[in-house]
Amino acid sequence: MAHAEPLLQSPGRRPRRDWSGTLIITSLTGAFGSSFLYGYNLSVVNAPTVYIKRFYNQSWERRYGYVIDGATLTLLWSITVSVFSIGGLVGAIIATPAVKFFGRYGVNEGVALDRGARSDASCSLQAGLFPQVGCWCLCVQELGPKGEEGGRETQELGESLWPCLFAMIVVPSLIQVGILPFLPESPRYLLLEKHDRHGAEKAFQKFLGKNDVSQEVEEVLAESQAQLNVKIESVLQLLRNRSVRWQVITVIITMACYQLCGLNAIWYYTNSIFSEAGIHHKMIPYVTLSTSAIEILAAVFSGLVIERLGRRPLLIGGFGLMVIFFTILTVSLTLQNHAYWLPYLSIFCILATIASFCIGPGGIPFILTGELFQQTQRPAAFMIAGTVNWLSNFSVGLLFPFIQAGLHTFCFLVFAVICLLGAIYLFFILPETKNRTINEISQTFAKRNKVTLEGREMSQFSSETKSSEEQGHNISSTLDNGETKSRII
Repeated sequence: MAHAEPLLQSPGRRPRRDWSGTLIITSLTGAFGSSFLYGYNLSVVNAPTVYIKRFYNQSWERRYGYVIDGATLTLLWSITVSVFSIGGLVGAIIATPAVKFFGRYGVNEGVALDRGARSDASCSLQAGLFPQVGCWCLCVQELGPKGEEGGRETQELGESLWPCLFAMIVVPSLIQVGILPFLPESPRYLLLEKHDRHGAEKAFQKFLGKNDVSQEVEEVLAESQAQLNVKIESVLQLLRNRSVRWQVITVIITMACYQLCGLNAIWYYTNSIFSEAGIHHKMIPYVTLSTSAIEILAAVFSGLVIERLGRRPLLIGGFGLMVIFFTILTVSLTLQNHAYWLPYLSIFCILATIASFCIGPGGIPFILTGELFQQTQRPAAFMIAGTVNWLSNFSVGLLFPFIQAGLHTFCFLVFAVICLLGAIYLFFILPETKNRTINEISQTFAKRNKVTLEGREMSQFSSETKSSEEQGHNISSTLDNGETKSRII
């Protein structure tokens, strides 16, 4: 016990957290090979918009002998920017069995190799993208740090080389393939699903940077023991489970709002929006690049304050700010010919909307999906969340050009209404999950679900709580709130 005393810190000091180079490299590699590519594929079609449409025109005229009409061109373009979501939807469905069979890293490596082998402009479906993103969400839930990175790129290659933009995904894919085989698997995955205690101990040691990991291993084993008689719930079972009915509804609505809030519309069509705002075409790539800087700064800010402010304020506040800026953007775009400064106000509103999205709605929905459900329910929950995510993504990409053509500058009011409805729902339904156990969160939803947590569920929660209490005397550090330190889960 003597060795633990220096680590027990006074309330005024922040506790030392266990970080290691392996943990940092794992987090960065996963983000670079999954979340980064998600953002890249989402926006890469924006820069070569003019060249792609010109390619469609030339191909159509060469094949059929006449110029393509505007409605058909709009439809082809809509399908182009949204079709990769269909591949993501397929991936969301197969993510859970693939992750369970191949492991978290195995799926990431296989998908990266597949992307590298087919890195050209024709592989827009990205059928393997979401298994990697989805599996990395699970893996990050199990490794500790939560974060989401993104990237953008301006099109400076010229008309003939625009397909190279779609081939650039091979670079992060190969980097991930080269690094992941040398990193340990998720300790929780090794213990709970592979029953490899020795491998889990070695993984804990590498991730935590210390030799004595008996406490972490025993904590995971205690949870495993409590869940021996509990089977992993399927999607259908989760949907039928009354005790998590409102949790499922909350995840569905949050994920739908995450995609339908209008950010994808801005990312897809930034160039045309800036052009309509009166920005010179030579300056558009640089203005577009500024959106990336705003996005990164907002994401960093969110990561710094999320454990202090909580999930709920950032999520509701983000949607609320988006309502305000979408409304102002609509007014400025409508009246932009009446004052020289209104186009610049439009640019500010776009940047402010992106920042509002990134401080909360941009990353928290994925965190909530892991925090609202037990371990046995998370695979099905992530599958539901992924399905809603990609269907909503596809809907926005497919329908926004027609909404824009029909409503013109008033099109963003549609997204303002969606953000407002989402904020209202979350304000009345979503509890704060920061520093709360799954037991406490489930108890909060119990009254709304019209169930009482008892029997098997309370037994499981009690076993986990008892296990944590029995190991309390071995705690080597504490959190600010007095609970057991965050562990690699």
